[in-house]
Amino acid sequence: MYYNVPLESLPPLVREFASYKSAIQNASEKTISEYLFDLRTFFRFLLARDKKIAFGTKEFEDIDLRSVDLDYIKNITPEDIYEFLMYADSVRGNMAAAKSRKLSAIKGFFKYLTVKRMMLEVNPAADIEAPKQKQSLPKFLSLEESLALLNAVKNDKESKNTVRDFAIITIFLNCGIRVSELVGINIEDMDDMLRSMTVTGKGNKQRIVYLNDACKQAIADYLDIRLSKDMEPSKTSALFLSSRDQRISVKTVQWVVYKYLDMAGLESKHYSVHKLRHTAATLMYQTGNVDVRVLKDILGHEQLNTTQIYTHVSNKHMEQAMQSNPLSSIGGIADEDNKSNTETETVK
Repeated sequence: MYYNVPLESLPPLVREFASYKSAIQNASEKTISEYLFDLRTFFRFLLARDKKIAFGTKEFEDIDLRSVDLDYIKNITPEDIYEFLMYADSVRGNMAAAKSRKLSAIKGFFKYLTVKRMMLEVNPAADIEAPKQKQSLPKFLSLEESLALLNAVKNDKESKNTVRDFAIITIFLNCGIRVSELVGINIEDMDDMLRSMTVTGKGNKQRIVYLNDACKQAIADYLDIRLSKDMEPSKTSALFLSSRDQRISVKTVQWVVYKYLDMAGLESKHYSVHKLRHTAATLMYQTGNVDVRVLKDILGHEQLNTTQIYTHVSNKHMEQAMQSNPLSSIGGIADEDNKSNTETETVK
């Protein structure tokens, strides 16, 4: 595996932790890289504080962490971790989500040393709560905007990859898969009848994603082009290829989506590839009446509470709910008075 942080620059126990995350927990390369980055920052902070090295300087970046051994780690206290989180907030400008990720890395590391290796008797991070994050509703395209995006691809007469791009965006809007999952799809992951496909999600966990008629047609159209390429199987088995006939990259997919959002006149709303995943989930839940537990499996979420963010209700649905109340047609007192006066005048 390739990590953004060189393993040789890290303390031996951190390197062992990375091996455990990879070999035993089957964590993704991205997850381990983030953990290593955060743990490196944590230990740099502690050593810089102890040695009175200014934060953010070249000397800070060059701190040698290989000397951090078990004896040093045993002396780390909850107060040290709280102080690091304050540093992340005030000096590094980290928001709640970034601080929570850093704390997750620290908690995972100390849990490994305490529970798995039994090198520590006390876990200093065990009782530290994650910074409270502001809960915001996911941003998504409306049905009309989704159709406009698909039509923008259909109407693109200049691109040589229109069929490929239409299949990609159709999958995003209908299946709600992650961009990393899409670029990882191989031809052999597709069911022969195009009824489903296998995608590899976080932690290298695979799941079956079933395809509706729109996806089947879009993928079938693209496969006619993809399979016509006279390529050796050893070169690439990727389903989606770049213009150089290599596995398409995440960056290219992002560029494609931004391009067509712009062509559809939606660029000002700051939508992104991940917003298409939100769109698929929201449309399935609000319009398709999909049970939240089924939606959890479709999206590949570990926890149900992650999926429950999509159970938000739009203003339109709230208005309709209020109108559906059987008492909604009962008039007020003024209406009754007017009604009585009208009846009196009629009798006269």
